[in-house]
Amino acid sequence: MPVSPDLVITGFRTHDVRFPTSLHKDGSDAMNKDSDYSAAVVILETNDASLSGHGLTFTLGRGNEICVTAIQAIAPKLVGKSVAELTADMGATWKLLVYDSQLRWIGPEKGAIHLGTAAVVNAVWDLYAKVEGKPLWRLVCDLTPEQFVGAIDFRYIEDALTREEALEILRDMEPGKAARAAEMERDGFPAYTTSAGWLGYSDDKVRALCREARDKFGFTVFKQKVGANQADDVKRARLIREVVGYDDATLMMDANQVWGVKEAIEWMQPLLEFRPKWIEEPTSPDDILGHAAIRKALFPHTRVATGEHVQNRMVFKQLLQAGAVDFVQIDSCRLGGVNEVLAVLLLAKKFGKPVCPHAGGVGLCEHVQHLSIIDYVCVAGDLTDRVCEFVDHLHEHFVDPCVVKGGKYVCPSKPGYSIEMFPESIVNWSWPSGPSWVALRESGQI
Repeated sequence: MPVSPDLVITGFRTHDVRFPTSLHKDGSDAMNKDSDYSAAVVILETNDASLSGHGLTFTLGRGNEICVTAIQAIAPKLVGKSVAELTADMGATWKLLVYDSQLRWIGPEKGAIHLGTAAVVNAVWDLYAKVEGKPLWRLVCDLTPEQFVGAIDFRYIEDALTREEALEILRDMEPGKAARAAEMERDGFPAYTTSAGWLGYSDDKVRALCREARDKFGFTVFKQKVGANQADDVKRARLIREVVGYDDATLMMDANQVWGVKEAIEWMQPLLEFRPKWIEEPTSPDDILGHAAIRKALFPHTRVATGEHVQNRMVFKQLLQAGAVDFVQIDSCRLGGVNEVLAVLLLAKKFGKPVCPHAGGVGLCEHVQHLSIIDYVCVAGDLTDRVCEFVDHLHEHFVDPCVVKGGKYVCPSKPGYSIEMFPESIVNWSWPSGPSWVALRESGQI
């Protein structure tokens, strides 16, 4: 339905929301040992009190305030704008937020300013979907190929993917699109769990969580964190395989960038016996040639996945051009929102690589369930090697939380991007003076 020309963005609010996940070692890995999962939240207000757009970007605690400041620098560009005008050309809206020549200097299109951009861009898409009365995935799937491509900024990637090639991909996928959407609504999207694999957990806890993930939630795909101690990694891999087996379970490994190139190759040697499907983030996310060298050395015994910290479509382009990556792990809040994600989905399709989004944190699972469905329905048309990360933390703070059943994400059905937080969660966990943080200090827990 057409968006009312009278609907206008009248203002915005920001919040610095943090959770004390470090107290229980949730999120602990070789690089990030004391993560306090956090969200820099933006809420776009309109002249209709029943409609607002919600967005966030994810951090690990300290520095969240920097992302809030970035949002506060970007969001004013939307105030006073007609929602109909913004949503009529989402590509132009993305450029409005990204092409500020002064803010661009502290990027460009990377770092804290790009994290802030993601929050604001995603808030616009959330508002757009709510106005249309559709979940975000359905809104995007209902776009024509021309509208889909119109949302993408092809600057810097046309040497790898032209607008005409993107249109051809999408037009070729039009037949069967309705059937694939119905399949997602019926069956959901395949998921894997990282919740059992945090480095800070005891062996007994890992063993119990693996059993629970398999028996209660139906997971057959698991990921463990590696990279702090090689002997411990081998021990943990053996423990996980003893619980889940080999025949009916897949295991992946994630080093969270802790290794240099040669170190990654050497460290992985004793772990290959446990048949990891991939090694994730084996080195710096900016080291394209390093990833290529690691892949060459380890292939075909395992493959390379990365993307959680890949900051824009240009770096993904280079990883794909260099043959440095087997699995493309888009992050919904590190790329510049939905628009840039769509570009990377098409790049991955062009180069024949499956997209397996990074998730977890605060709200990332809520985001990526939509993005994986968009990829399958509109771009890939194939579930081979496609699986979306799930981490069972903090979903209770969202109005429309993701749901996993039988090892699959249940297809979202409510209008929006599923990232609206309960107002009481925002108040209670606002940093540093929210009541829950005050109580933790008074009890001596922090």
